[in-house]
Amino acid sequence: MTPLTPRDRILDAAMLVFRRHGFRRSSIEQAAEAAGLTRQALYHHFDSKEALFRAVVERVYQNALAAESAAAEAREKAGSSLADILVAQIKARLTYLVASFDGSPHVEELFSEHLGQSRDLYQKYASLYAAQGTATIERVARKQKLGLRMPAGELWRCVEMAVNGTKSAYPKLQPLDAFLKDLETMLRTLIAGAVGPAPAPRKVKAAIAKKSSRQKPGDRK
Repeated sequence: MTPLTPRDRILDAAMLVFRRHGFRRSSIEQAAEAAGLTRQALYHHFDSKEALFRAVVERVYQNALAAESAAAEAREKAGSSLADILVAQIKARLTYLVASFDGSPHVEELFSEHLGQSRDLYQKYASLYAAQGTATIERVARKQKLGLRMPAGELWRCVEMAVNGTKSAYPKLQPLDAFLKDLETMLRTLIAGAVGPAPAPRKVKAAIAKKSSRQKPGDRK
């Protein structure tokens, strides 16, 4: 097992402090104490509480992205359908994000602070989630010879719209099981409508057109 780096230890400790006290009531001193460091040692890595909070938020996003990737890869290796793969991918991300702050009495404050201080990170990882999701759709459609009724990127955009739409009914994503169940229903319905029969190869299309052109009007029924 790879030992934790000083930065990882600090981020683990800071996560515990922020979960316990929220952002406003947390301090660099509390994070340093939880990490077993002096205040000066922590300042060697992060020059402010705000910088430390942003680093915690970014690591949560990074791990959620990795959880998505691992879930999709596992389903692909199992030969699952596109719907199964995308549902697993989205569920893995959201489950990780919720679990990161689950049980904290300061969830709403932390969410508000993360949007206020780290909106650029939110936008950065939204783009990374979109790129990863689009790549998954393209790869699975190609491997399974699926026909898509819209570009892969547009389908992923609709997937995220379904996620946001379901969130409106569950503002805190709670109860999580009910939220994920409703979300899965929406995603499967969406994907079923977006996937059709694979288009015929060009050579097959050309052969059909050539055969049709050779038929006499009286031969056609």
